[in-house]
Amino acid sequence: MKIESIYEHLDLLDEIITLTQKEWGSYANEEEFQQKLNRKKKQILELEKRNDYAKLVLLEGTTLIGFISLFPTDGEEHQELTPWYATMYVKEEYRGRGYSRLLHEALLKEAKKRGYSKVYLKTDLKNYYEKWGAIYLDTLSNGEKLYYFQIEE
Repeated sequence: MKIESIYEHLDLLDEIITLTQKEWGSYANEEEFQQKLNRKKKQILELEKRNDYAKLVLLEGTTLIGFISLFPTDGEEHQELTPWYATMYVKEEYRGRGYSRLLHEALLKEAKKRGYSKVYLKTDLKNYYEKWGAIYLDTLSNGEKLYYFQIEE
């Protein structure tokens, strides 16, 4: 089991973007889906050098188990906050084995390495991130809760 940057595993990019789009995106037809996939792929490749962006992949050998991201922003509200904890995803067949905690810890470690003391998160999940120390800040206009993780020195 290992967690590494997507930039070391670009062969997984299509699979990750497809899973992300199916989980959180919307599209009217296959053509629109392909357009969004291509746009997202280009965006990820362009973000590689940014300090406030990372996409980490959890692998068993060469098999993708899950992924998590650090984003510069996440949505329209609170544009002044950065970076954002986003897109934590574990494939359905691997859920319930503690892999999300591994991804969580790896993302906070990556954020700390990049010089951040806080990472922000928005979610509609109830009582999920609190178990890892998420601190409530606000309720957003769409009903999601805004939290942050304080990264220890």
